[in-house]
Amino acid sequence: MAEQREPNATPTISVEVAYARPDVQVVLPVQVATGATVSDALQESGIAERFPEIDLGSAKVGIFGKLTRMDTVLRARDRVEVYRPLIADPKEVRRQRAAQGKPTRKGGASGADGSA
Repeated sequence: MAEQREPNATPTISVEVAYARPDVQVVLPVQVATGATVSDALQESGIAERFPEIDLGSAKVGIFGKLTRMDTVLRARDRVEVYRPLIADPKEVRRQRAAQGKPTRKGGASGADGSA
């Protein structure tokens, strides 16, 4: 007997869950129910089990590079990204450079010829 689909089955959407470390990057395709949240997609993907260093309770997340919340409702083809914490606070690094008398640079070299 052929399997029949239930007429009241919840429609699903396809999304991706992405995570990157210096040594590995993954993008996991996930099917979630229409109306699912970022949190739902992360749970469904199993990303926290695959990468135990991820704490879903405190991790920063985004959709296509824009910071978002765990309760954000997803749309079809969204890419949910899990962000790692910064290694160093950029403001603190600038303060340390200033204290050492080193110039700070914006956008690389200061001069048109590459000189400071």
